[in-house]
Amino acid sequence: MKRILITGATSGIGRATALKLAKPQTQIIITGRRAERLQEIAQEIQARGAECQTLCFDVRSEEECRQYLEPLGNVDVLVNNAGLAAGLEHIDKGSTADWDAMIDTNVKGLLYVTRIISSAMVEAGRGGHIINIGSIAGTEPYENGAVYCASKHAVYAISQSMRADLLSAGIKVGEVRPGMVETEFSEVRFHGDKERAANVYKGITPLTGEDIANAIDWMLSAPAHMNVNEVVLMPTPQAGSYYTYRG
Repeated sequence: MKRILITGATSGIGRATALKLAKPQTQIIITGRRAERLQEIAQEIQARGAECQTLCFDVRSEEECRQYLEPLGNVDVLVNNAGLAAGLEHIDKGSTADWDAMIDTNVKGLLYVTRIISSAMVEAGRGGHIINIGSIAGTEPYENGAVYCASKHAVYAISQSMRADLLSAGIKVGEVRPGMVETEFSEVRFHGDKERAANVYKGITPLTGEDIANAIDWMLSAPAHMNVNEVVLMPTPQAGSYYTYRG
């Protein structure tokens, strides 16, 4: 049975990926901080013929990561999806609490999870596949996004180094860097301001969580001799971080 671990699976890309990869002879292990959401998604996963295990904890806590992930042993696939943006201000007006939340989740959380899971993969000696969810912000920094962009640049760099570190163990590492994806992302960034969040996508058709899930599914389907190192996805009207045509 193929075992797939997806962090941050209670909404958006994580949820869509869990449902996309839910197939017979597969165990989907989903993590998040909202227990009720996890149970709802587990039922959807099971309806697709897959087994499901839910783990309710915060990836920002190394202690919780060890408590919940070490007993899992080896998994075949890890999708490091847990991440967030908080705030959108110039560096001189930014909230240090927002900065901590982004660095602790997007960088340290990813590292805590990967340290535990990659170690189990190496010890098992059967290879594996790790996919990290980055952002075009990681390679195209923009105004008001210094810390978020820095955190996603870290994911970009970590993914490249991780690929080299785990090469001899036969573990594939890939990164997905999306542009605008309509999920709870902007609502979280603007601390629940739904109107401001909706304006981010005004005048365009953004990507969906399902679009990213399809890309992940494709990456995982590559033959053993091939690895998809990076996938960059944007809505058709988006040329990059700084230019989006809103016709």
